[in-house]
Amino acid sequence: MTPEPANDVVRPPAGFGRLWAAQTVSSLGDGVMHAALPLLALTLTRDPMALAVVTAAGTLPWLLFGVLGGALVDRWDRRRTMWVTDAARAVLLAVPAVAAALDVLSVPLLAALAFLLALGGLFFDTAATAYLPDLLGRDPARLERANARLRGAQTAASGFAGPPVGSALLALGRSVPLLADAVSFALSALLVRSLPAVPQPAASARESLLRQARAGASYVFRDRLLLGLALRPAVGNVAFLAVETVLALFAHEHLGVGALGFGLLLTAEATGGLLGAGIASFLGRRLGTGTALTCTAAIESLAILGLALAPDPYVAGLALAVCGAGMGATMVLGPSLRQAIVPAHLMGRVASTSRMLAMCAAPFGAFLGGWLATAYDLRTPLYAAAGLLLAMTAVTATMTGNRRVETALRNARPQPGPAGQDPAEEVTVRTIPR
Repeated sequence: MTPEPANDVVRPPAGFGRLWAAQTVSSLGDGVMHAALPLLALTLTRDPMALAVVTAAGTLPWLLFGVLGGALVDRWDRRRTMWVTDAARAVLLAVPAVAAALDVLSVPLLAALAFLLALGGLFFDTAATAYLPDLLGRDPARLERANARLRGAQTAASGFAGPPVGSALLALGRSVPLLADAVSFALSALLVRSLPAVPQPAASARESLLRQARAGASYVFRDRLLLGLALRPAVGNVAFLAVETVLALFAHEHLGVGALGFGLLLTAEATGGLLGAGIASFLGRRLGTGTALTCTAAIESLAILGLALAPDPYVAGLALAVCGAGMGATMVLGPSLRQAIVPAHLMGRVASTSRMLAMCAAPFGAFLGGWLATAYDLRTPLYAAAGLLLAMTAVTATMTGNRRVETALRNARPQPGPAGQDPAEEVTVRTIPR
């Protein structure tokens, strides 16, 4: 995507700062719970199946309600959806906090908490994805810069700061991290509540929710560019979960590192993610968004191959950092492009469909990694993941090429309508040439 030289590309609207702050605070709370929730479960049981239930509960909302949630977001006011969802999650966390204080916390309660928090995340994330292009005027360059900042803040808050804070707060008492997360959601709700209102696309009259959800999903599957953007995280999740499933054991047996060393490996990956998010716009300008996406996919596959062949933890840490950089850049470029080309009234459904595909793919990756490690050895899942990512690179390269991207961006620009009609009022879906 080629940025326009206007000064407003450099300075996003004032409301973006509040959205950025809200998502940063919320991500910090997510990081706290990411560490605290499994540790809380460990204080109640050592049964692996019970622990798996708590973990799985957090993935179910996207699998069960992903597309329907996007259809609802496209019907509702997006700013209101965000702040009401975060306010509800703040109130929700009071229940297990009180249960922990009274020493009546249970595994079923934690599983229900994980499910409901993830359900709230479905609505908040989808609404935020749909709200951002309206706030920034659907300008591709501003969207890239904004997503880079949001992605960087999310990684820093949930990946670096949140987990150690969550572990430290849990040492003070089982209810403390729950209350801290509740405070983060309450602050986020207040910040989002103060955001400027944006025009809401008119909903299709008398159309059923299921039909609207189906229309959003079919819009993704019929468009080669959007399908390519959706396949990237879906196939990527299969590969990355295959690696993640065996990574701790691989680090222990093949790299000879303990818990501290494994934590440092994950920190290296997160550091690479911050770097990738920071240089994403530069890559898009220099290579074109389509070529940049192809290059990041190839880099991820080669980095996983390097991890499989790593002779020591230092090379492994470098490989994970490079992989994280590719992932960080992809997570900025892909969503920014989608936000720039998808019609406003379909944004929630298209975003939730893409996210649902990625979430559905994750369990297959975990199963694949465990099976390959059991049937062969610990390096085999890494080789398989690298091969899968290379195959995905070859398949999606033509689907997300520069020419297709530029065509989509041209078609997404407002076109002059009949005399007296504001192009922003048009809600007819423009078909992107295949």
